[in-house]
Amino acid sequence: MIENVPSVTALIAARPDQAQIKAVAAARAMDYPLDRLEILITRGKQPSAQRNAGMKSAVGELIYFLDDDSLAQVENLRRATAHFRDPAVQMVGGPNVCPPDAPLLEQIFARVLASRLAFGPSRARYTSTGQVRETSEKELILCNLVARRDALLGLGGFNEALYPNEENALMDELQKRGGKLIYDPDLFVYRRPRSTLKAFAKMVMTYGRGRAEQFRLHPTFGSVLNFVPPLFLSYLLAVIIATFVATPWIAKLLTVPLAIYLALVLAEAVTLGIFHQTDCTAVDKTGGTAPGFIKRLSTGAATAPLIVLTHLLYGLGFWRGLFTRLEPMLNKSSNPITVERVGA
Repeated sequence: MIENVPSVTALIAARPDQAQIKAVAAARAMDYPLDRLEILITRGKQPSAQRNAGMKSAVGELIYFLDDDSLAQVENLRRATAHFRDPAVQMVGGPNVCPPDAPLLEQIFARVLASRLAFGPSRARYTSTGQVRETSEKELILCNLVARRDALLGLGGFNEALYPNEENALMDELQKRGGKLIYDPDLFVYRRPRSTLKAFAKMVMTYGRGRAEQFRLHPTFGSVLNFVPPLFLSYLLAVIIATFVATPWIAKLLTVPLAIYLALVLAEAVTLGIFHQTDCTAVDKTGGTAPGFIKRLSTGAATAPLIVLTHLLYGLGFWRGLFTRLEPMLNKSSNPITVERVGA
């Protein structure tokens, strides 16, 4: 019997020479009719351009965007497609969460990403929060996102000069035209964070740069919060200068906000250690065994310097993004994009 469900294309961006693509096996294992599911791999060196090429080749009514390492859960498409029964819904997404067996450093990075103090409302991209709700681009992420193909193509697809914030600008435009964006905390993929401090730092700076570039082309009120890290960086510079040129009492007065900030960071670190969930199962909030409690607390303590580092690097990236030259990264003659269909 043929089920009356939307046709879906799972679209996975990969590198040209990438042999192992973990997302493919997970996509194949999803509980969805095989005759209604297409899996495309787009190979290249610019994900925005790869996804645009994939959308043009896709046959699905809906596109399920996955990164090459996104491990979708079996029920994801059933959950996602149910939301599209409302014709106003244009995108549905959920978090990408750190698998519970990830190395300790990656689990620490996952706690930072899920921190309210470090990432604000965007923490919902990295941990399941709240209930199913209408949302904004702040809570959705492209490595786990389902969208109406025609709506995206009608807007010209992703702006290839805005990577990595190409999806955020497109979501804003969809909402301006009356479309709904839905966040489903139970629609999640497992995806490991960056594996080294250098890679994590580079990612945060890239996020800051991308947000500033997005704001330059598509200024919205929702981006106001993103100005906090660059302004914080300017404040720190003012404190440093004041210690050399200002009178002692003025210099001390300027450090009061810094002391409050550090106290908030420590409080957040303790909270992350005790209450943060490393996956989509609830953490034991009663404390558990003493060794387990101490381990969680020490893991949370390790997030404190990383939260500060996140604010500093995001601020640096944001300042840089205010002055970058916006142009597509892809040189099509040297980096051609290929589209591969794989059996579901």
